[in-house]
Amino acid sequence: MKITSFNPLIVTKDLEGVARLFETLGFEKCHNPAGESAIGNEYTSYRMTDANGFHVDVATSSGASEQDFTGIRMNVDDFDEAYDFLIARGFINGQNGTVTETCSAKACMLFSPSGFGINLIQHLK
Repeated sequence: MKITSFNPLIVTKDLEGVARLFETLGFEKCHNPAGESAIGNEYTSYRMTDANGFHVDVATSSGASEQDFTGIRMNVDDFDEAYDFLIARGFINGQNGTVTETCSAKACMLFSPSGFGINLIQHLK
């Protein structure tokens, strides 16, 4: 398994407000995926990048709580290998055991035994 990117993720009910904050810090929206997760939650996300190549993802979901959630986005070259690796170390699938698959990506939110989240993603080519 190769990690291809690794950066903070903020899930919020105030997508535009949080994105504006990061724009004032020099980040620009460079990708805007949206759709429906495997458990039926609608989501919208901004992949944001600054001039130094740093990334932050800001997302909203119809399943999000009122309080913001901060986690990690981890892109990998082999979703199944990374998923099995994390599950073997006590991570729990936060999507009731399902994986979201679109024409361009395979993804799932996983939670560690201590509670931090990893949004595991493989982009399909």
